[in-house]
Amino acid sequence: MKLKQRVVLLAILLVIFIFTKVFLIDNLDTSAANREDQRAFHRMMTGLRVELAPKLDHTLQSPWEIAAQWVVPREVYPEETPELGAIMHAMATKKIIKADVGYKGTQLKALLILEGGQKVVFKPKRYSRDHVVEGEPYAGYDRHNAEVAAFHLDRILGFRRAPLVVGRFVNLRTEIKPVATEQLLSTFLTVGNNTCFYGKCYYCRETEPACADGDIMEGSVTLWLPDVWPLQKHRHPWGRTYREGKLARWEYDESYCDAVKKTSPYDSGPRLLDIIDTAVFDYLIGNADRHHYESFQDDEGASMLILLDNAKSFGNPSLDERSILAPLYQCCIIRVSTWNRLNYLKNGVLKSALKSAMAHDPISPVLSDPHLDAVDQRLLSVLATVKQCTDQFGMDTVLVEDRMPLSHL
Repeated sequence: MKLKQRVVLLAILLVIFIFTKVFLIDNLDTSAANREDQRAFHRMMTGLRVELAPKLDHTLQSPWEIAAQWVVPREVYPEETPELGAIMHAMATKKIIKADVGYKGTQLKALLILEGGQKVVFKPKRYSRDHVVEGEPYAGYDRHNAEVAAFHLDRILGFRRAPLVVGRFVNLRTEIKPVATEQLLSTFLTVGNNTCFYGKCYYCRETEPACADGDIMEGSVTLWLPDVWPLQKHRHPWGRTYREGKLARWEYDESYCDAVKKTSPYDSGPRLLDIIDTAVFDYLIGNADRHHYESFQDDEGASMLILLDNAKSFGNPSLDERSILAPLYQCCIIRVSTWNRLNYLKNGVLKSALKSAMAHDPISPVLSDPHLDAVDQRLLSVLATVKQCTDQFGMDTVLVEDRMPLSHL
C-alpha cells in the first residue's frame, strides 16, 4: 500500500475512532442522566404517602423554621422531606391566633396566623366534589381541593415549585370569629343555620358568601412563603387578553415563540423551560387562568417560576383546553427530566400516584374519580404533543438538558 493511501486510511480510522468515542461518551452521559431520573422517580414514589404526624423527633426546630429553610431559588421544598408530615400536621391543626381578610385578588380567601407566627392562606369550600363548573375554563369560584391536588401533582412531577398545601376543617364560630379583625368580622352572616362570610376581594359579594356546614367549614391552607423571599409578578407571555374579540399575539402568530426567545428573561437561563413545565402542569390540572406568574425578586431570570394560586383547576373533567399547551407546541422544547418523568407516569401510574399522595389529607377524598381519570387522559395528550415535536424537529432539538445544581445550605 502506498504511503498516501496509508495516510488516508489512518485518517479515516482516526475519525471513526473519535466519532465512536464521542458517541459512546454522550450515550453514557445520557444513560447516567436517565438512570438518575429513574432513581429520583422511585424515591418520589417511595415517599409519596405523607402521614400527618405531630412529632419532629430529630430536631428542636419548629415546623415553620424547617419549612422556611427549605426554600431556595429553584425549589420550595427539597426532594427528601422526612419532616413534611409534621409540617402539614401543624398547618392542619395549630391554633389560629389571628384571622384577617385575604391579600388583594379576585377570589375569596382569608389570611390566618397560626400559633408560632406562621401565615397561611385559607380558601373555603365552594363546591361539592362532584360539581362540574360549566362555561369558560377560568369560570367559577376557586376550588380549595384543587390547591391540595395541585401541590401533590407538583411533588409527583418533581418540580417542587408549589407552596405546601393541606386541607383543614375550621370552626368559624369558635376558631375564627374570636380572633378576626373587624374588617373580616364585618363580612360574617348567617344563612339558615350556617355561618358564612364573604371577605374582601374584587369579586367578593355579600350575596355570594362561602358557608360552613353549621359552624364547620372545610377549606385548604397554603403555607406563606418566607418574607426573606419577596415575590416579583410577571405578565405570562402566553397570557390571555380577557377582552372579547381581542386575541393575544400567541393566538395568531405561529412564530411567536421566536419573539419570546429574544426577550428577557426568556433569552437565557431556565425561565422559558419553566414556562413549558408550567404549561404541562396547568394542562394536567385544567388551569387556563395563569395570566401572570411570580418569581423571586432580583433573580435576573434564575429563580423558578413559582406555582402559586392553582385553585382555578379541576373544575370540569371534560375540559380539554389545548391552548394551555401553546408554549409547548409553539416552542417545541421540553426538559429531558420532565419528559422522562411524564413517561414514567403513563399507563395509569399518574392517577394511582396522585390518589395515593392525597390519601392522608384531612379532606380526603380530595378529587373525584372523573377528575383523576381526566389527569391520566391529559397526560397522553402531552406525550402526543412532544412526539409531534420530535417527529418534526428531532429528539436532540426538542429535549433540552437543563439540570441545575441545587443548594440547601
